[in-house]
Amino acid sequence: NPDTLYFHSYLRADAEYVVTGRRGTTADLSFQILNGDYSPVEVPDSLAAFDDREIEIDEHGNFEVRFGPGKAGPNYFTLAPGSAMLVVREVYSDWAGEQRGMIRIRRADKAGAAPPALTMDALTKRYGVAGKILLSRLKTFLAFPEWFYLKLPVNTLTPPRSTPGGLTTQFSSVGHYDLGEDEAMVVTVPLSDAPYQGIQLGSMWYVSLDYINHQTSLTGHQSKVDSDGMIRFVISERDPGVANWLECTGHRRGYVQLRWQRLSRDLTPADGPAVELMRIDQVPTKLPFYERISASEYADRIAARQAGVATRMLG
Repeated sequence: NPDTLYFHSYLRADAEYVVTGRRGTTADLSFQILNGDYSPVEVPDSLAAFDDREIEIDEHGNFEVRFGPGKAGPNYFTLAPGSAMLVVREVYSDWAGEQRGMIRIRRADKAGAAPPALTMDALTKRYGVAGKILLSRLKTFLAFPEWFYLKLPVNTLTPPRSTPGGLTTQFSSVGHYDLGEDEAMVVTVPLSDAPYQGIQLGSMWYVSLDYINHQTSLTGHQSKVDSDGMIRFVISERDPGVANWLECTGHRRGYVQLRWQRLSRDLTPADGPAVELMRIDQVPTKLPFYERISASEYADRIAARQAGVATRMLG
């Protein structure tokens, strides 16, 4: 997700971990425990998933959360048997205005202790494992489109559904497109009451398209909302002249994903997208509330994206 900073740490279910941090002003901060890693043959089960509404945070935004085999309590979450990974997601809606927080993790019984000195055998094993992980990840992300997208009818999107993998505060709608140079796919969706709403395009390699120098994703905050409360995105190779253009950047085929996060209710089909295909030259006459923006206005949008990512990644 172009709007998300991802952090993960491998865990042992019989150990205790201390996660400390400071809550920033981003739209969402969530925690998830998985029972393994993603592989070319399966998605790991989610053993627990929650966002920062379920933890105690002090008046300065600071928090301390513990994960371990002990009894659950305030800011203490029990690691179920098989717990293997903690994933933390920090999600932006306003790339320019929201500020990231800070987070770190340590094993409770290892603070102040140095790890054993590395040996040649240990290094050999580590590099061997790293090579296997690299190959596994390549195969995994090539398999993802087949699992979740390519079995669906082309140029359609699913109704909102709880995201596979157990991120309980997120719903998503997915699909894949196949568009000629003169074609456009118009996606119409209501502006949500969820704190985070976003759409993105990706390649058949399950890689986000260049979201820094091109507009290949948009959040609810970044999108132009029409007077009827709807957001209308135009997915196409050629420029339709609208603020909510999502650029294919030379990818005739690709995937589309919409996300809603930090939900306080289940979404229904009425909250989801509608899709219409048309020729690119039909967009000005068929798109409700069509309003052309200039090349310089669009360049300003790209400049804002570049600045937003630089601030997020470099501070």
